[in-house]
Amino acid sequence: MPSRNSATHYGSVTKTFHWLTALLILSAIPLGLIATNLAHRIEAGDSTLIAQATLLFSIHKTIGIAAFFTALARILWAITQPHPGLLNGERKTEAMLASTVHWLLYGAMLVTPLSGWVHHAATTGFAPIWWPLGQSLPFVPQSTAVAEAATTVHFLASRVLMATILLHVAGALKHHLIDRDDTLRRMWPRASFTAKPGTHQPGRAMPLIAASVIWLGILGAGAAPALISLTEGTAPRSQTAAAPGQWQVEDGTLALSIRQMGNEVAGRFEDWSAEITFADDPDQQTNGTVRVEVIIASLTLGSVTGQAMGGDFFDEATHPRAVFEADILRDGDSYVADGTLSIKDNTVPVRLPFDLLIENGRAEMTGALSVDRRDFEIGAGVTEEGTLGFGVTISVALTARQGEDVE
Repeated sequence: MPSRNSATHYGSVTKTFHWLTALLILSAIPLGLIATNLAHRIEAGDSTLIAQATLLFSIHKTIGIAAFFTALARILWAITQPHPGLLNGERKTEAMLASTVHWLLYGAMLVTPLSGWVHHAATTGFAPIWWPLGQSLPFVPQSTAVAEAATTVHFLASRVLMATILLHVAGALKHHLIDRDDTLRRMWPRASFTAKPGTHQPGRAMPLIAASVIWLGILGAGAAPALISLTEGTAPRSQTAAAPGQWQVEDGTLALSIRQMGNEVAGRFEDWSAEITFADDPDQQTNGTVRVEVIIASLTLGSVTGQAMGGDFFDEATHPRAVFEADILRDGDSYVADGTLSIKDNTVPVRLPFDLLIENGRAEMTGALSVDRRDFEIGAGVTEEGTLGFGVTISVALTARQGEDVE
């Protein structure tokens, strides 16, 4: 069998790429669906389900990246080869639809795994990729907006992929069982046939344009939420007024990190507010107070965000808010917020050491503290620290301005 294509036959290289790509994709799709279903069932901290979902997601991601490179090599090879004409080219409508589906399938074979890889690189999840290239991608930042955009594109592209595969298979079976032509045979390894392409062949421009319009719509649907998020920013809810002695938060980040299945999972709360009263007085031990209210549903925690909202974890439906209240105490050249953190009706004493820089009525603050999730009955069903770490690091960075009446 010749390795290269001809005007009437597909070569052995093209056939190998075709069936290898099909094998990888048809393996990755059910693995992803099963893993997603398992992840949705993790509500009670079942470590067995977590381990199973992690394994399946890792296999799914790794096969997906292998499918991406195989599809890319297949397309690059196809560009250099003659393309055998359709056997039913004289059926213009059918041939046009078949060609459009073909372009959509090519796009889906690239966009689906690549968008999944971008999502993995832009966020932190519990299922690593078993691939020597690592867990990141060049020019892909750790960004919630980018991750959400990639998730949307991945979902839509995967549906296009599944739909075009079904149409592709249905078309091949129609040719084989109803038309009884050699369309399927000429892609089968070592198959012999005598059929020749029809003299009339559809143009490639219109199917390519139609497929491109569909892909532009999918990419636009994914990019729109990211653009909106980047435009709106991630600052906490602002206070309505700044009374004397009070500071108003202008911008800030409230983040957390925890280890799951040996990997660091990082997240952040997008909706929180702070009431701060502070007056720097070296002669006083207590220099102010702070109260922070956090909306639990605003947490994004990589690929386990949905799981974190469940009843065995934050139980957001029953306990929608967390509250931190503390006195601001001097601690040498730095400060510490000494108070309590309340989550799920569990109030625990905590100390938040932080650095503070004040210039021209503006303050920049950074600090972090560690808590034990078990103190708040978060993930109580997960008793193995290797599955889900006990320690959680909470970090905060904010910029605030002084109330107008404070001198």
